[in-house]
Amino acid sequence: MINESNQDRRGFLKTSGLLTGGALLSSLPFGATAGPGYHFSVNDTIKIALIGCGGRGTGAAQQALSTKQNVKIVAMADAYRDRIDDAYKSLMERGAKAADGSPKVEVPEDHKFVGFDAYKQAIALADVVILATPPGFRPSHFEEAVRQGKHIFMEKPVATDAPGVRKVLAAAEEAKKKKLNVVVGLQRHYQPVYREMIKRIHDGALGDIVGGQVYWVSGGVWQKPRKPNQTEMDYQMRNWYYFNWLCGDHINEQHIHNIDVANWVKQGYPVSCQGTGGRQVRNGKDYGEIFDHHIVDFTYADGTTINSQCRHYEGTYSIVDEKFLGTKGKIDTFGQKSALLLYKGAPLYVHNSKADGNPYQIEHDELFDAIAKGQYKFADAENGAKSTMTAIMGRMATYSGKVVKWDEALNSQIDLFPATLAWDAMPKSLPDKDGVYPIAVPGKTIAV
Repeated sequence: MINESNQDRRGFLKTSGLLTGGALLSSLPFGATAGPGYHFSVNDTIKIALIGCGGRGTGAAQQALSTKQNVKIVAMADAYRDRIDDAYKSLMERGAKAADGSPKVEVPEDHKFVGFDAYKQAIALADVVILATPPGFRPSHFEEAVRQGKHIFMEKPVATDAPGVRKVLAAAEEAKKKKLNVVVGLQRHYQPVYREMIKRIHDGALGDIVGGQVYWVSGGVWQKPRKPNQTEMDYQMRNWYYFNWLCGDHINEQHIHNIDVANWVKQGYPVSCQGTGGRQVRNGKDYGEIFDHHIVDFTYADGTTINSQCRHYEGTYSIVDEKFLGTKGKIDTFGQKSALLLYKGAPLYVHNSKADGNPYQIEHDELFDAIAKGQYKFADAENGAKSTMTAIMGRMATYSGKVVKWDEALNSQIDLFPATLAWDAMPKSLPDKDGVYPIAVPGKTIAV
């Protein structure tokens, strides 16, 4: 998937680890010793542990069960028992069966682990782990899965602050040494329209990319009311989307998809950014500490600026897409009518998306196929960490109102994670007597 004739691109890939269509690596060389969890027969059962049993975790588990391989979910872990029960019920109701007629979900009670440390026990029982908790836990969970030598599917984003990103980058290097396949849920890398269009862009169809816009503009997400006598930790965990130690703000949790596409198209990561943001519509105490809009200019090493927009406003124009401008032409959408166009409108290439398939399923199909064949093919964690860092850097810019540079962002010592994880422990961001959380003020807040 690397064009060896393109020296500039090859040099970038060597230094950054960003590979189109997922980080596709080579199979194990003949005679090499595979790491833990490798399978050399398609008849072997691949045991899966689900870490994080909410909606996304349940969906990812179902996609794993829908692959062609002989897979079985054998362990589940979550901070909450009710989430395990809901996920288990949902997966069992779908009734997935192995080739021998046995259920693909076999999780006895003593393989259902509850609590903040539950992930360690579940990981130990599996060949492959699905990491789908709120993003703030991802660095520690990924680090542990690598330590135990497991193949990994982990959802995006992979961290919520710079210390977490650095932890993921360090674990990613260990995963490479152990030849552990790692797929990150930036599923556009597994979506045929993105793979085909961006390959053509990298091959020069649009010339040099000189600008672009990326969007996640929507109405926002759920919110759960505070219950009587609920601890602060429980409230924030149940409303994880609205607290930065858990979510990283929606520029990180959702908009990372589009920001990652910008990095993919530009074959690099921005050197600096500046932006603006705030709370205009979703500004009540029920929305925690995050902004409801962010607008960021990301500047890349060649001087190109990509504009990024995300917001949560109900009843307004919505768009989740990416547009890029080249010296020869442009692309206005990666949707069903995706086309590379000359500036006068004539198409250079039109993509037929009808047979593309579901990218959420494709990423699991390719991961489990590689594992079943004993192949080492995927190392997505480095790019996942750096695209996460790009989104966090954008948040740093909107919160502070300052120009933020890549190196200072990546080396930030601001650690959002609580000192102690316990239901009666206190997170670092706390409400005042009226239940209002501190909100970043550009020009005053130190965010880097």
